[in-house]
Amino acid sequence: MRSRSRDRVAAVRRLVAAAHPSGYRVDSVVPVGEGTDNLAYEVNGELIVRWSKEPDPATRAAAVDREARVLAAVAAISPLPVPEPAFTVPEQGVLAYPKLPGRPLLDLPQPQRSANASSIAARLGELLTALHAAPVEQLAALVGVDDQPLAQWRDEAAQTYATVAVEVPAAHRRPVEAFLDAPPPADGWTPVFSHNDLGIEHVLVDPDTGMVTGVIDWSDAAIVDPAIDVGLLYRDLGPAAARAALGSYRTGAGDLVTLEERAIYYARCGVFEDLAYGLQTGRRSYVDKSLAAMAWLFRA
Repeated sequence: MRSRSRDRVAAVRRLVAAAHPSGYRVDSVVPVGEGTDNLAYEVNGELIVRWSKEPDPATRAAAVDREARVLAAVAAISPLPVPEPAFTVPEQGVLAYPKLPGRPLLDLPQPQRSANASSIAARLGELLTALHAAPVEQLAALVGVDDQPLAQWRDEAAQTYATVAVEVPAAHRRPVEAFLDAPPPADGWTPVFSHNDLGIEHVLVDPDTGMVTGVIDWSDAAIVDPAIDVGLLYRDLGPAAARAALGSYRTGAGDLVTLEERAIYYARCGVFEDLAYGLQTGRRSYVDKSLAAMAWLFRA
C-alpha cells in the first residue's frame, strides 16, 4: 500500500512536470485527500492535482473534460471562489487547479463549525441563489439531469441503513425506522442547476474567521431539485444553519415551505451514505458528523 502511494506521488511529479503549460518545477507532492471518485495531491503547496479513480479511460476523459467546462461556467456566475483549471490531462483523468485558500469545513472541530454554521450557511444561500437562477437550458448541455424519485431516495437509504444500523445510537433507531416506513413528500419541482454535493467537505473556510473562502468538487453538478443542496446543509450543519441559508436564498425556485420539507427529507436519507462511507474508509470525521446529525435528523 505504501509502495503504491509512493508510485502515485512519483507519477504526479512526472505528470505535472510534463503537462503544466509554464514548465512548472515540482518541489513537493503531498497526498491531501481521497474520496469515492478521486485522489487529490498538493504540489508545492499551491497546486491541487486531482486524479480520477474511474477505471474506464473514455469515461474518465469525458468526465474531466466536462468538469473543466462546468468550472468555467460556474466561475462566471458564482459569488464565491471556485477552482479554475490550470491544466487537464483527460485521458488520465487528471484535473489541476491553483489551490484555494482555507480548510474544508469538515476538518474544523465541531464547536468551531457550530459557532460559524449560520453565517457560513447564509453565504452558501447566496451561492445557491446564483446557481439556481442560472439558465437551465444552457447549462443542461454541460451537465446531466438528476431527477431520482423521492421514493427511490428512501429505498436506497433503507438499504444503506441496514448495513450501518448497529452503529446508530439505540435512541435514534425507532425514529429512523419510522421515517423509512413513512411515505415521501410529493414529487414535483422546478429543476435548477446546482452543485449537487454541497456537503461540508467541499466548503472551504478561513479557520480563524469562519469566512467561506471557496467551494470545491463540482464533479456532481447537475440539473436537480433545488432542495438537494439545502438538504446537505441541513444534514451537516443543522436546522438553524439551513434556515439561515434559506434566509439569504433569493430565487423563484418554488414554495420555500415545500422546498424545506424536501430538504429535510434529503438530509435524512443522505446521512446513512456518509456514515457508511466513513465506516468503510476509516474516515472518522464522516462517522462523527453523521452520528452528531442524528440529534436533529431523528430526535429520540
